[in-house]
Amino acid sequence: MAERYSSFAPGGTAWLLQRITAAFLIIVLAFHFFLLHFVTHAWEITFDGTAARMENLGYFITMILFLITATFHGVNGVYNALINQGLSGTPKKIVLAILVIAGGALIAQGIWVALVWRGVM
Repeated sequence: MAERYSSFAPGGTAWLLQRITAAFLIIVLAFHFFLLHFVTHAWEITFDGTAARMENLGYFITMILFLITATFHGVNGVYNALINQGLSGTPKKIVLAILVIAGGALIAQGIWVALVWRGVM
């Protein structure tokens, strides 16, 4: 039988954060689908409506946390999947740097858009 291998060390920080972010994402995705697919239907969603939702501090903070959590969860998952496929040495460092830069850029862009929608910028 094949042995199970994972780059996540059970009990390690990356392992724990991957599970915590997964649980948070399940809850926030349920909130998102309920609010934007059942309470408000797709044809009712407008730029002004999004701006109005972002003016609510609780919604704004939730969306910022959603952005940061989803980005971390995705980047961490991709990085560890590549390690599981045998990525090591210098290529591993290069991929990590690219993923960190791309993740940081995604978070910065997302926060900027959220602030514009909130009317701060």
